Amino acid sequence: MTATDNTLVAPPGERGDPRRRGRLVLDKQVVEKIAGQVASEIGAAGGRSGGFLGIGAHSDLSARPKVDVELAGRTATLEIAIAVAYPVSLRQATDRVREQVTRRVHALTGVEVTRVDITVVALHTGDTTNSEELK
Repeated sequence: MTATDNTLVAPPGERGDPRRRGRLVLDKQVVEKIAGQVASEIGAAGGRSGGFLGIGAHSDLSARPKVDVELAGRTATLEIAIAVAYPVSLRQATDRVREQVTRRVHALTGVEVTRVDITVVALHTGDTTNSEELK
């Protein structure tokens, strides 16, 4: 039995003019998920989980932070609500999240992040996290 390769990939020299290939449209929810995942990769930052309609929710460093995106063409502004591990420096944690999200969202989507507003919604006092995880 032989396998058939049905992929349609043009050789590198024959891909043609990029403007004629079509266009890519990203929905704002895609940028929100990517930004939330990137923010959650910072050891001292996380989100909130549990509860119903915000009642009974608790800080969880393994949860993805809530992200809202305003997308205008190839630029975006983000609002991120995070929980931060205590006793980590809030300034260090938020600066690290801002830098990482700005850089990685641009690298993964091509969307330029012009502004990242961060709201610290909780301090997580469970597991201790030191400042080394922010570097």
